[in-house]
Amino acid sequence: MTTRNARASLWATLLLLAAVAIAAVIVISQGRALTAADGPAPSGASSPPDVVAEDTHFLTDPPDAEVTVVEFLDLECEACGAFYPYVEELREKYGDRVAFAIRYFPLPGHANAENAALAVEAAAQQGALEGMYQRLYETQSEWGELQESRAPLFREYAGDLGLDLDDYDRAIADPATLERIQADFDAGQQLNVQQTPTFFVNGTPIELTSYDDLEASITAALDE
Repeated sequence: MTTRNARASLWATLLLLAAVAIAAVIVISQGRALTAADGPAPSGASSPPDVVAEDTHFLTDPPDAEVTVVEFLDLECEACGAFYPYVEELREKYGDRVAFAIRYFPLPGHANAENAALAVEAAAQQGALEGMYQRLYETQSEWGELQESRAPLFREYAGDLGLDLDDYDRAIADPATLERIQADFDAGQQLNVQQTPTFFVNGTPIELTSYDDLEASITAALDE
């Protein structure tokens, strides 16, 4: 995706998905995804969590990076899938100057968003986060928007990536794996993430009103 026409086409796609994003905002604001806690918030406002946690996964983490981009994503989200090649392009373009991290934010309206996050997290435990992340986005059209579980397909992907499937199965079944995903989701809610993708550049949330807003925010941060 390198031409102006391709960028315009992607942004048109994102606009067509706006209604889905708005619906997700309504669901999140009214209820829960995964297991968001019930009941009133505790008295006394607490500080929001850090955008980058100690266990946040980095796609690229150059030691001398000047800027850090964090994406709260839903692997089944079509808008996230549309942004995926653009993020890959930016990773290549900015190289060691910019770190790119991801945090899980599976939306409740997507039947396989949690399964996909579990697959990535289980792969991450074997050092294959990026491979699973890329495979899921590159095949999203084959499994997204389906109501039946695609977990068996994701296990096939794990085999294709050369993962130890016994270890993969144990990670998928381990409650700690889902808890790790839940922790990202909870942090996103506390950071007022309401839709996916949501990007933070050096800790500041980016409002996406055009295709180039993310890169503009990166270049502005690099110029500071």
